[in-house]
Amino acid sequence: MFEKEYDVIVVGGGHAGAEATAAAANMGSKTLLVTMNLQNIGQMSCNPAMGGIAKGQIVREIDALGGYSGIITDMSAIQFKMLNKSKGPAMWSPRAQNDRMRFAEEWRLALEGTPNVDFYQEMVSGVLVEKNNVVGVRTSLGIDIKSRAVVLTNGTFLNGLIHIGEKQFGGGRAGEKAATGITEQLVDYGFDSGRMKTGTPPRVDGRSLDYSVMIPQPGDIVPEKFSYTNTLPLNTQVDCHMTHTSELVHDLLREGFDRSPMFNGRIKSIGPRYCPSIEDKINRFADKDSHQIFVEPEGWKTVEVYVNGFSTSLPEDVQYRALKSVKGFENVKFFRPGYAIEYDYFPPTQLRHTLETKLVNNLYFAGQINGTTGYEEAASQGLMAGINAHLKINQKEPFILQRDEAYIGVLIDDLITKGTEEPYRMFTSRAEYRTLLRQDNADLRLTPKSFEIGLAKKDRLTRMEEKLKKSNDFIAFFKNTSVLPKDINPILESVSSAKVKQSDKMFKVFSRPKVTMEHMLQLEAVSKYASENSFDREVMEQTEIQVKYSGYIEKEKNNADKLHRLENVKIPEGFDYSKLKSLSHEAREKLNLIRPVTISQASRISGVSPSDISVLLVFMGR
Repeated sequence: MFEKEYDVIVVGGGHAGAEATAAAANMGSKTLLVTMNLQNIGQMSCNPAMGGIAKGQIVREIDALGGYSGIITDMSAIQFKMLNKSKGPAMWSPRAQNDRMRFAEEWRLALEGTPNVDFYQEMVSGVLVEKNNVVGVRTSLGIDIKSRAVVLTNGTFLNGLIHIGEKQFGGGRAGEKAATGITEQLVDYGFDSGRMKTGTPPRVDGRSLDYSVMIPQPGDIVPEKFSYTNTLPLNTQVDCHMTHTSELVHDLLREGFDRSPMFNGRIKSIGPRYCPSIEDKINRFADKDSHQIFVEPEGWKTVEVYVNGFSTSLPEDVQYRALKSVKGFENVKFFRPGYAIEYDYFPPTQLRHTLETKLVNNLYFAGQINGTTGYEEAASQGLMAGINAHLKINQKEPFILQRDEAYIGVLIDDLITKGTEEPYRMFTSRAEYRTLLRQDNADLRLTPKSFEIGLAKKDRLTRMEEKLKKSNDFIAFFKNTSVLPKDINPILESVSSAKVKQSDKMFKVFSRPKVTMEHMLQLEAVSKYASENSFDREVMEQTEIQVKYSGYIEKEKNNADKLHRLENVKIPEGFDYSKLKSLSHEAREKLNLIRPVTISQASRISGVSPSDISVLLVFMGR
């Protein structure tokens, strides 16, 4: 069936696998996507949404690099919101509700329309390794398929175990069997593995809900979009709704705690700290008498509804009784109960920054197999693994994003350097350079880099360069153009800002906290200049941010430059830290385990102190 050797085989068709397949194929690698069910490519296993705090920035970065997630999100969105607009632009985070069925369909069609992609439906039971190099995969039917690189994106399927109350059964997702064989084989090769847990809420029939007693949650009045390409923003949107639990709901849930796998010891692994189950919330926040429940439609036409905030693994009868006591859910009908799932993962300290494993050459891990949670985190890893698999087999330099270049860089560096013992989720607080890593400038940061390695196409680069030129021209206009007091003072008065007494440069006035682009466009000279040059929303937004936050941006760039000096101090491969007796015992242990590539990476390892870094710098001749 498979006479030829593939360049890259991707195992798993979730968000990580889909992006890995698209990236490798678009760069020119003959790529095979092997998945257990071709109908579930790009499946939204949990909530029907993309983006959110920090996650929205990641989707923008994927799009800027030439990935598909932003485009697919725009094509299947039913609602769009820009979160945190009341805060500074570093915190603005795009989020979309999506049509679950259309999202998966668009992913399938996008991959089918990508040259160099073949598909095969079957379970992969192991990888083929010769002399420490991966050479392909073996399927459950015993078919060997040869390749030069393999990307594993197994999600929650590796020895997946589903829990509903006291019942448990094997599965990687509701209605789908678990994947077996891979964990055991990799452990035999010397890999460490662990177990993690995640969960999902019940899905219910929207026709059985009373929305009139809930609080509507509409999308933005003027919705934006994710992709920097020519996808269209929404012109109609679907409302979500919000309701709350109560003391009665909590009491009903507590009745089932003795049958909860979380509390009776059946589940021993750790779940996501920042997305706890409803029973965990009641237990951890016993002082709160209610919790928010977001009622999220699963699509334009379907009546299925996702009950966000009610993730649970309690017995189905307990779930039903408790949910019926939530306002608006009195007559609820279940499509399926919530459940928890335990699955195998491999601590990511066993990987290089390219996501290639240290033990087996040309073998890459991406997504939940690395201990992360979330579609966006998985998709970004898949993209980077696909890129680096292609570059490696073509003897090209690896593609690694630094912490000041992308949230993706922060994500991968955190995983490789610090590891994780609980499902890792991205937050803006994890990025020390978040003023640089905004959702509005992902294309300016990353598209030139992606074009250079052969992924982002010329039209993306041209569009980015045009946006950059226009915003730079607009900034120069504000710096070079003066405004008279009689023209600007009425605007300043309207926002309670001190009036000017003499003519001043527009840039200086625009820099004031309460003065916005809307105010500046009230000036005839500004309005005329913007109109003559056809400045769109993106150019206006980029100009305003660069004017108002130039000081903060410059400061962060300087801090990043200092970091890069340490990034340039390489540590020889195979360096023996045990011979440096001046290092602390913990530092020697951690450095020998993680094998950092640079002094900068070493400085971020938990347990390596500043004095340990000084010892290394002295030894390296710095």
